[in-house]
Amino acid sequence: MERSLVLIKPDAIQRGLAGEIICRLERKGLKIVAMKMLHMDKKLAHRHYAIHKGKAFYNDLVEFITSGPLIAIVFQGKNAVEIIRRLMGETDPAKASSGTIRGDFGIDIAHNLIHGSDSLENASKEIDLFFSADEILDYEREMDTWIY
Repeated sequence: MERSLVLIKPDAIQRGLAGEIICRLERKGLKIVAMKMLHMDKKLAHRHYAIHKGKAFYNDLVEFITSGPLIAIVFQGKNAVEIIRRLMGETDPAKASSGTIRGDFGIDIAHNLIHGSDSLENASKEIDLFFSADEILDYEREMDTWIY
């Protein structure tokens, strides 16, 4: 089973959309194996967004992600990375399809509600930034036999 990091960003928390976002991911069959609420500091933000350093939007990205609390979640499931990316929709909510999280609730590219790992390799790195191994729980759900 794949694992992927999801961040429910400060704009989603402020707008009361965390439950809706989590619900959509769980309804698709993904399982939460770790979750915590935190206020990301700049040091962690710089590490998380290191891939974007030097880009025009980098400083705004760091300022936004550190502007309020967020929820970090590790989801597990078959093809978790791809499924989460599809459910999130395009980065720019104006281009995101209706029925996706960003298409239904996103306001603009800077406030797009959710982050999801873009590859298995990045998922592993990102999960390690937010969670220690003992914070990730592996457990069986009865419904997993029906899904997998």
